[in-house]
Amino acid sequence: MAFSLSGLFGGTKNEGSVVGVDIGSSTAKVVQLRSSRGIAILETYGEIALGPYADQPIGKVVKLAPEKMAQALADLMKEANVTSKSAGVSIPFSSSLVSVLDLPKVDAESLKRIVPIEARKYIPVPVSEVTLDWFVIPQDEATDSAFDQLQTQTKMQARGQEVLLVAIHNDTLHTYQSVMETVGLNAGFYEIEIFSALRSALGHGLAPIMIVDLGASTTKMYIIERGIVRMTHLLTLGGQQITETLGRTMNWEFEKAERIKRERGLVSSSVYADEENARIKEALLSTLSRVFGEVNRVLLSYGQRYNKNVSSVVLTGGGAALPGIVEAAKESLSAQVSIADPFSHTEAPAFLGDVLREIGPGFSVAVGLSLRKLKRA
Repeated sequence: MAFSLSGLFGGTKNEGSVVGVDIGSSTAKVVQLRSSRGIAILETYGEIALGPYADQPIGKVVKLAPEKMAQALADLMKEANVTSKSAGVSIPFSSSLVSVLDLPKVDAESLKRIVPIEARKYIPVPVSEVTLDWFVIPQDEATDSAFDQLQTQTKMQARGQEVLLVAIHNDTLHTYQSVMETVGLNAGFYEIEIFSALRSALGHGLAPIMIVDLGASTTKMYIIERGIVRMTHLLTLGGQQITETLGRTMNWEFEKAERIKRERGLVSSSVYADEENARIKEALLSTLSRVFGEVNRVLLSYGQRYNKNVSSVVLTGGGAALPGIVEAAKESLSAQVSIADPFSHTEAPAFLGDVLREIGPGFSVAVGLSLRKLKRA
């Protein structure tokens, strides 16, 4: 039924364990952690394709009804031997809004009145249909030079303060709440995937960093500075389009194109002639080059807006596991490139090290959810 990864450890239910649930457009993933002396111990993890639940091939993007979504999650939890009922759940970035607002510098009570009014300019539905949250972005003058402080002070006098606005459609929340109740999970919180991914994909640092989340249906780009989300961008291009282009180029069915993409990616194989290897690589790069071009455009936009360069790009999401993608990204992007390693924040058997590094990018959100929940458990 899918591409699934079995549980690492059996055993009895541990009340101190927590599970992160990430339901994407083509797969669902879970990660269960527990805390021991301040260390996050990996207990189990799993992934299952959603395509078969809509009579579609593995790798296809599908939109499941809540009942089918719950069925898929229940199957995954059983295969992975998930024992915890305490969970954190991700909300897709495409079902939410994250934006930075320039507002007058006012007190917290005034912000409560101003933010919902300003939010109407950014949200295409009535504010009553969404759940809003916001956060005032602090100005850390200690890390600025005197010139930077002068520049920042001048800008802030003009625009007041920056506020990070987050909005989730109520219907989306209700759907996920229904799914969690059906499978018997107690969701302590719901979090937009961007925040879960940055928790597990990034270390501590002040310099601006871009996270590029390569999903099945979309590519998400987030620029983070001092741990704060400063810019977001959504590109409706992802792994499914890469597979479809490869299939058309090689005259393969979707299933074969998806398998070859996952297994060999941009790396030449002795199974194929040189000409075939070249055609496969060209097909994959034809879509990836569009993604990398958009990444460069966002990097340039950020530099022009904030007068700062983003020198590091971290690739995450299932698409980041494509063999050879780092080398291709380094050739196309004007920044250092690395792959997210979310399981490095956990302790697991040494023999799983290579496997966890290979699949890790796709589990960034699920690991990030578990880490947040673990700290609050």
